[in-house]
Amino acid sequence: MVESIAATSLLGHRPVHGGYHSQCISSRRKVFDTCQIPVTAFIGRKVGCARLTRLGVNQLATPPIKARAMEVTKEAHSNREEEEEQRIPQDFRYQIDTAVDRKPGFWPPRNKADDPSLHNPLLRLERMGSGWLAVIFEWEGVLIEDYPDLERQAWQALSQEEGKSRLPAFLLRTIEGMKNEQAISEVLCWSRDPQEVKRMASRKEQIYQALHGGRYIFRYGSWEFLNLLTRYKIPMALVATRPRKFLEKAIRAVGIEGLFTVIVAADDVRRGKPDPEMFLYAAKLLNFIPERCIVFGNSNQTVEAAHDARMKCVAVASKHPMYELGAADLVVRRLDELSVTHLKNLAHTELSEFESPEPELQMEEEDEADRSSIEDVDDDFW
Repeated sequence: MVESIAATSLLGHRPVHGGYHSQCISSRRKVFDTCQIPVTAFIGRKVGCARLTRLGVNQLATPPIKARAMEVTKEAHSNREEEEEQRIPQDFRYQIDTAVDRKPGFWPPRNKADDPSLHNPLLRLERMGSGWLAVIFEWEGVLIEDYPDLERQAWQALSQEEGKSRLPAFLLRTIEGMKNEQAISEVLCWSRDPQEVKRMASRKEQIYQALHGGRYIFRYGSWEFLNLLTRYKIPMALVATRPRKFLEKAIRAVGIEGLFTVIVAADDVRRGKPDPEMFLYAAKLLNFIPERCIVFGNSNQTVEAAHDARMKCVAVASKHPMYELGAADLVVRRLDELSVTHLKNLAHTELSEFESPEPELQMEEEDEADRSSIEDVDDDFW
């Protein structure tokens, strides 16, 4: 009985919290929290409480708190290690993603001009340099003077001969730079018969040549720039939407036959600008990749076609102001303003828009709840 009462008394006592003040050497008064626990003792057959003993609160609370904190810390570390093991495989090799070629861990970036099939390392090194480039010229408005008024007069004369209505100005701007067959069948919609389209296209070219009269004049600075490219042995191609017989006649008239490595005329392609087919075909004949070809034109249609072909474009402001040709990589008034250094800088620059297609816009789908709420509002409104 005594033992049970003693055990009950020992467990039943509550600690009495209190405190006392002390003064340290620095004469500052400090407060110390203490906890008094009554001690149960046996006196014969009676149970009594001895004098209260003072214990610091930290002495009572610290050991359980520290133990619990250590357990929580161990659990957190073990969970973190398990997550790391699940996320990172054991045979993972750490690599740096530079995002230069949009491929993680691919360094150095691949040079598109490199050709591993070449067994001569000097030729491979030359191809990878910025000096390995080709130039594609348009004929009218870039090398020789352009006569857009004569072009419009030829179209108006053809429409009058065919009994068509007079062409408005916006249609004439739309068919600028296109092949005659492409303009007649796709824009003007005068005929779908291939033979008829070919006849009208030939007749329009005859009218233009009659109005032109064979007057071919070099633009200022064009001859000097051609001599510069010839001195540095840079391959050149000539592209025009004129038939080949008229184009070769014009080249002989100005005395530059044999200067161009490749000549692409309207007879060689199916579509003209803004389709990039002419420029891609010229690059293929030159045996150059499109990224190392520089196109020289004088209109936004040329700029669009060159960029669609992944080529750089230099716009010559011959019939448009310079601010209208801002989409080009470089805009000049005359070709003699350029140097080979400008061409090398253009060929060396890798445009980001050529690396990947443009992101497609995706329409967000409405939630059923939002759609139903909108329908309810409409019903209430009406």
